[in-house]
Amino acid sequence: MSQDMRWQKRGLIFVPDGKLWWARAGAQLPTASVIDDRVIRVYFGSKDQDGFGRTGRIDLDGNDPRQIIEVASKPVLDLGELGAFDDCGAVPNSVISYAGRQYLYYQGFQRTERVPYLTFTGLAISDDSGKSFKKYARTPITDRTDAEPFIRSTPCVRVEGNQFKMWYVSTVRWVQNEHGVHYVCVIRYATSSDGIHWETHPHVCLEPRLPDEYAVGRPSIMHDGLRYRMWYSMRSFSKLYMLGYAESSDGIVWERKDDEVGIGPSSSGWDSEMVCYPSVVEIDGQKLMLYNGNGRGLSGIGYAVLEE
Repeated sequence: MSQDMRWQKRGLIFVPDGKLWWARAGAQLPTASVIDDRVIRVYFGSKDQDGFGRTGRIDLDGNDPRQIIEVASKPVLDLGELGAFDDCGAVPNSVISYAGRQYLYYQGFQRTERVPYLTFTGLAISDDSGKSFKKYARTPITDRTDAEPFIRSTPCVRVEGNQFKMWYVSTVRWVQNEHGVHYVCVIRYATSSDGIHWETHPHVCLEPRLPDEYAVGRPSIMHDGLRYRMWYSMRSFSKLYMLGYAESSDGIVWERKDDEVGIGPSSSGWDSEMVCYPSVVEIDGQKLMLYNGNGRGLSGIGYAVLEE
């Protein structure tokens, strides 16, 4: 891979104006689905006045993603019932088309006492091209295990032939030190024959470069015919959120090539402090990245176009 990969930023697309009761703050975790060459459907998480997160939807013009066709007035995914794994938040991570339906893999939040929250992966399914979804179950599809007892969420899911592949965030441990309470997160890999029941591979795909960097996450993965390409978030004490880049021949063993990511914070404006939570899609032969900036999405969603 040459070092000629450059993302040309095209600016801020969307930030909620606060008029919708469920979308008072931010548009986090943009999750893009190319409906056709005319429409890019983007799901996002936004918080109400009490800080509870739901999944919203905007449709963008495929020819000019800066043009918003529609902002859905209602959330496509709501909170779970009291006590459920998603009773504090249900926000999007990855969407795929399978057997004529849309599978939305989402992040269910529960606030807790000694650490800020727990998050696990839920599944919701759409029969109307992703305009509305129904949750598959009240429980997560990636729950706690003895090997992974903390967080298992924020996946990127692909379907290749008869196999589903998932790359997801796993918390190794929670730490309490001079930086407060924070997690240490890696990216792991799992496979499935139905998109519901998953088997985790023992190999860890990506790890943070401790001690300053303490988390890698929110992967967005494509395959270009020769290799897998991953864009992901890196979280550190010195640089807040940045984007990284990695490559793999098999999707399991990855080589970090962060110097080649080709995108970083701007000198001023909505993404001057951080860039994070990438969602990379291809439309009409061109790769687009939707991403968040300052405040991990409080400043909204922007996009960039890949120039190679």
